[in-house]
Amino acid sequence: MQNINAVIDGNALFGAVFVVALLAAVASAALELRRGQPGVAMRVWAVAVLYLVVLVITFTVNIPLNNELADAGDAARIADFSIVDRFENTWVATNIVRTLCCTAALTALVRALVLYERATIR
Repeated sequence: MQNINAVIDGNALFGAVFVVALLAAVASAALELRRGQPGVAMRVWAVAVLYLVVLVITFTVNIPLNNELADAGDAARIADFSIVDRFENTWVATNIVRTLCCTAALTALVRALVLYERATIR
């Protein structure tokens, strides 16, 4: 996990993708509302809210845990594995919540696309 975090940490493109995805969802929802497609807009707003929940969990729980694990030092030399156990239990639980939110967001996005297609075909 420390190796993965080291690659991600400070990667501007990785961070930009997180933020741009949220901004794209908000912009799309606003645009669809302006176009008179409230059903599409409502689902895209749901996508934005769910994704915002994912970001909040990521920035308030997962990233601090990643930093704490990195601060523990070389994995081969960690003497007290309580930090690893605490990291794993909390990180896995919050990652399950993030995964469920992303799955729900994807479902809402697919439904929005279906509604959008129906509206544009007419």
